[in-house]
Amino acid sequence: MTMLAVPPISLVQLIISVPLLLVFFFGIGFILNMILKTTWLPIYLFLALIIYFAFKVNTVHVADITWLVASLVGVVGSGLTIRFLRANGYRMF
Repeated sequence: MTMLAVPPISLVQLIISVPLLLVFFFGIGFILNMILKTTWLPIYLFLALIIYFAFKVNTVHVADITWLVASLVGVVGSGLTIRFLRANGYRMF
C-alpha cells in the first residue's frame, strides 16, 4: 500500500529543486519536440515515467509529488510553447 509521508529533504532544497526541475523538463521536452516534430510525445514519455515510478516505489513523499507536478508543468509548457510557435509560423528543424 502506498503511504504519503513527510519529505526527507529540507524546505530550502524543495524550493530550489522545483524551478530547476520545471526548467529541466521544459528544455528536454522542447528539444524532443523540435527534433521529432511531435507536440505531445514528451508528455506521453513523462506519463510512462510516472507509471513506472508508481509501481516501483512503495512510499510516496510529499516532495515526490511536488517534483512530479513541477516536471509535468515543464513538459506541458514545452508542448504548448512549440504549438504556439508553429501556429505563428516558426519552423524548428
